[in-house]
Amino acid sequence: MTDGIMSKAATMEIPISSNGDTGALAEDDGLEQDLQQVMVSGPNLNETSIVSGGYGGTAEGIIPTSSIKGPNMHHSSSSSSMTAEETTRGVAVEKIEAVRKWSLNTYKCTKQMISERFGRGSRTVDLELEAQIELLRDTKRKYENVLRLAQALVNHFYNMVQTQHSLGDTFADLSQKSPELRDEFGYNAETQKLLCKNGETLLGAINFFVSSINTLVNKTMEDTLMTIKMYENARLEFDAYRSDLEELSLGPRDAVAMARIDAAQQQYQVHKEKYERLRSDVTIKLKFLEENKVKVMHKQLLLFHNAISAYFAGNQQQLEQTLKQFNVKLRPPGADKPSWLEEQ
Repeated sequence: MTDGIMSKAATMEIPISSNGDTGALAEDDGLEQDLQQVMVSGPNLNETSIVSGGYGGTAEGIIPTSSIKGPNMHHSSSSSSMTAEETTRGVAVEKIEAVRKWSLNTYKCTKQMISERFGRGSRTVDLELEAQIELLRDTKRKYENVLRLAQALVNHFYNMVQTQHSLGDTFADLSQKSPELRDEFGYNAETQKLLCKNGETLLGAINFFVSSINTLVNKTMEDTLMTIKMYENARLEFDAYRSDLEELSLGPRDAVAMARIDAAQQQYQVHKEKYERLRSDVTIKLKFLEENKVKVMHKQLLLFHNAISAYFAGNQQQLEQTLKQFNVKLRPPGADKPSWLEEQ
């Protein structure tokens, strides 16, 4: 029964080899994080009930907390009380069933994860997709470094511009109070004011660059990585139920066993469809992310280069033209610092 299904799988199963050393598990720092990730997806029990008789007991062992009343509380009519108790009891039973399913799923996934770590199990691997995912993670780390350095440049340059502004004001004041050095202080004051103006324009361009890189890294790339995490969880669940079905298929074929195999077959198919759907989503998102990254970085790197070159060449006109070209405008006077640009 399962041979026909396994032959249609779009991916391949790669057995994991190991030297069988059980001490390797304690040295694997990633195992605990993976287990915590599996446990995160537990059911949300947002209603409290008191359960008697232990886990797996009958519905009569469930006492809803809403039915526990103090001696001085008002009692409603018998019919409405019974209706409320039945409703609460039904909700409690549903929650116990949700806990049971989640516990079973968590057990299977944990078993599969440990089997993979020890090299005793097999996992489904899409080599091309795995390579693209690893490339994305490496690219994100490098872009985060670019973002951090660009933010440091903005902070340092902002402090320099503020110093130039203060120095220009000081020169202008001394020009008024020192007649014998009026001209010398005067043109130095004008020079510092011009440098300050051009510096604020350059800060606007760099800040626009930082904002765009931040959006690309912490929103666009992060969104794709969230889908990748969902895909990886679906892959683990798929392999867990696949392994479970394979184990059952190797066992006896009596009526009870066949019923269990049929149930496992249904679960396998559900998780297979989920895995393939998320794999398709990841492939599409990676494609669009690459296209968007190239488009954004082409524009931002051109802005960064033209603005830096114009500033240090002393070309004020070219610097202002660069900002107009990329639709960037300065904040109005009196705006909160930093007084540079942001995207319109």
